[in-house]
Amino acid sequence: MRLSGLIGASMAAVLLFSTQVQAAPCQNTGNFQQWLADFKQEAIAKGISRNTIRQGLAGVKYNPSIVAKDRRQGVFAQTFLKFSGRMVSNYRLKRGAKLIRKYNRTFAEIKRRYGVPAPVIVAFWALETDFGAFIGDMPTLHSIATMAYDCRRPELFRRELFAALRIIDRGDLQPYEMVGPWAGELGQTQFLPSHYFDYAVDFDGDGRRDLLKSVPDALASTGNFLQAKGWKRGQPWLQEVRVPANMPWDQASRAIKHPRAQWANWGVTWPSGKSLKADRLPASLLLPMGRNGPAFLAYENFDIYLEWNQSLVYATTAGYLASRFAGAGRVSRGRAQVNSLSLAQTKRLQRLLVRRGYDVGKIDGIIGARTREAVKTIQKKLGLPADSYPTTDLLNRL
Repeated sequence: MRLSGLIGASMAAVLLFSTQVQAAPCQNTGNFQQWLADFKQEAIAKGISRNTIRQGLAGVKYNPSIVAKDRRQGVFAQTFLKFSGRMVSNYRLKRGAKLIRKYNRTFAEIKRRYGVPAPVIVAFWALETDFGAFIGDMPTLHSIATMAYDCRRPELFRRELFAALRIIDRGDLQPYEMVGPWAGELGQTQFLPSHYFDYAVDFDGDGRRDLLKSVPDALASTGNFLQAKGWKRGQPWLQEVRVPANMPWDQASRAIKHPRAQWANWGVTWPSGKSLKADRLPASLLLPMGRNGPAFLAYENFDIYLEWNQSLVYATTAGYLASRFAGAGRVSRGRAQVNSLSLAQTKRLQRLLVRRGYDVGKIDGIIGARTREAVKTIQKKLGLPADSYPTTDLLNRL
């Protein structure tokens, strides 16, 4: 499985959980086989058939390599430009455009039913599995059972193991067909089993919801999921803009939305310099690398990207790739050189912020929402432009 130049299934697994709050290290002290026996009894009590339980969990063993992978997550110290530069490749742009044409009728029906346009779905398809080429090859039930037993997030994966068995019980997949990355996602756009069970649709009419081999099922299920999470039909998701040299930088936050007219009043324009439409459409100003880097207006539909994956770098890249499929140009590198922090420097910054009483979440070198909020607060105290993005200049000041 390649990880260079594409995310691939195993990287998608890391992305899915990389920004969750992680507990302190824990130790497994029980017996896996006893745990599995107890789980089977609970599954029977929940109405899952004995045949499904017998077939699905036959030969399942604890896999310590999966736990090791889960414990060493930390891929999002990359900047948006570095990550998107790898992910939004010419190959992906050409291949995605070709597939949009190939499945034109399918996408038209998906848009009619769910309101989600082809570029949005194809961007996830590209990033998650390179258009279905790399869905993973590990036995899903083994992976999920291992992490359901593991002490770090047992309730999360216990729920997913029940859902995986229900997928089998419903007749969508056989246990041997359930393969994926180490974290247990399934299909061409990498659904957790619970999402598979809740949102998968039979779009090709063969009586099964097969997100691994059926392209129509995988694409339509993605549209159904996005609609269920609140996708607004006919509205934009992410658009590149140009920001002025000075403005109220503390308003640039995904959590803050203003009418587009307000952003226009503050001097934000389209990349060409043309004025924004001064309407009431709410949008956030997203500065993934601070005031000197790329800039976007992020609309309410962009919030759905963060329902898909909480990583801001991943979500911004997915939204940007979708905009390229929709006809947007290549993103600007911004107004000036951005002195971004390395992984080690970001960890050091997080430690310094914690010493000053700020909550940054886990000290992991990833610039997540809480780290950004702490950075904004300290920037204000230091009299710096409060764009929420840490640089070497801020680190030196601290």
